[in-house]
Amino acid sequence: MRDRVDRLRADKEAVRGMGGPHWVDKQHGRGKLTARERVEALLDTGSFVELGMLGRQPEQYRQGKDEPTPADGVITGFGRIDGRPVCLAAYDFLVYGGSMGEVGNRKLARVMKMSLENGCPFICLGDGSGARVQEHMGSRAAEPLDLFLDIVDMSGYVPTVTAIMGPCFAGHANVAGLSDFVVMVKGIGSMGISGPPLSEMVIGERLTAAELGGSRVHCSVSGMADLEAANEKEALAKIQQFLGYFPSNSTQSAPYRTPTDDPDRREDALLHVVPVNPRRGYDMRRVIRLIVDDGGAMELKPEFARNIITALARMNGRVVGVVANQPLVLAGVIDADASVKAAHFVDLCDAFGIPLLFFMDVPGFMPGQAEEKKGIIRKSAKLIFDLARCTVPKITVVVRKAYGLGYYAMGGRGMAPDLIVAWPTAEISAMGPEGGVNILYRREIEASADPEARRRELIEEFRERVTPQLAAAETFIDDIIDPRDTRPLIIRTLESVQRKAPSRYPKRHAVTPS
Repeated sequence: MRDRVDRLRADKEAVRGMGGPHWVDKQHGRGKLTARERVEALLDTGSFVELGMLGRQPEQYRQGKDEPTPADGVITGFGRIDGRPVCLAAYDFLVYGGSMGEVGNRKLARVMKMSLENGCPFICLGDGSGARVQEHMGSRAAEPLDLFLDIVDMSGYVPTVTAIMGPCFAGHANVAGLSDFVVMVKGIGSMGISGPPLSEMVIGERLTAAELGGSRVHCSVSGMADLEAANEKEALAKIQQFLGYFPSNSTQSAPYRTPTDDPDRREDALLHVVPVNPRRGYDMRRVIRLIVDDGGAMELKPEFARNIITALARMNGRVVGVVANQPLVLAGVIDADASVKAAHFVDLCDAFGIPLLFFMDVPGFMPGQAEEKKGIIRKSAKLIFDLARCTVPKITVVVRKAYGLGYYAMGGRGMAPDLIVAWPTAEISAMGPEGGVNILYRREIEASADPEARRRELIEEFRERVTPQLAAAETFIDDIIDPRDTRPLIIRTLESVQRKAPSRYPKRHAVTPS
């Protein structure tokens, strides 16, 4: 028995060695941690239990009979983050470039099932090049794999997270595409539906991995990734931070933290944050910081569709999702990209029972041919669709502009918010005074002795018709409030409102705008 135990120990040490110091040094030389170092840095100390450690590539596929394939290129198991259980898979670039092999896929399927059965988050630390070609050539590629079925089953039940810590192409990228949260390491992480060699072979496009799908591409252009991290340790810290806002599964409540911030705090700075001139911008992030607990928020997709802000925060210890227009970028207008960004965030918060808080300063939806070509009709419809069907409490604060359909898309009265209030700076109308006057009084202005003076006069008259007092008088909004009362009011409301029941109509599910 002792001999067998000694042999087992040696086998496991060889697996932990990840192919030997040469390969580990090579990984470090790329500026990357090894897969095992990543697992250790992410999880609570001593909490990791590995599954399938002795898995390896079947001999019939090996290019060299003595070539080690420790853990078949993917480390799987379960552990804890901040004391709460998680399941994870960490791909090992040192084994065939982190490719997805037959044994590794079985390990992945096993740990995904554990995530579903135990109702805990699933984390993928990606560093791989897709399917292992030598194991999937020919009809073997048709082997049934529950990988994507399992991820879809996870969706809306347990939080799913992917970190892009190296090249992640093909299947690895699809896992990221189905995840709730994606973080990429700057200068190292890249992802795409196909890698640079295939892109060059098929369409003649010669690009580096960074040019094709680096962190700047997916964090600022495509919106595929939620955050860009300066290094791997920061990426792992962002995963910990993100999961700290979410319940382990949809049957539980989001983690409550004992507040250190006064729930009745009133900030005089809120009286001065909105400029007197309605055409001037201001930073909505400042409004958010002045209202949420301790000024802290985790913004998602901050570099994508910067005209809208989506962030996780707390109000008196309770998690909330914040959706806000950003007047500093495109005046806070909602374009196609902003619609996609906000819709996904609303859907995510609703799935996990996180109340939504809207700060509105919206001039409407972006007009023009470029936006129509991007599909703004269906993308804005998706935002309205997701907002209309969500069941979590919704609170809306009209900070300044509330124009046109943008009003509905930002939690207006037609979206059944539990509370909708306005600041005295609010302007509520089908469109702004300038646009309304230009359309309604064009002929009168042209016929006047001084067209520009008459135009200015009409704009001032029209501006009196968009004040929040008129909306309050007809109870289209619940109240006009002192901006300093925003935080206490939101907290009191959250203490009283409840999650609503889903649709009462007998249907399988609504058809999401495509």
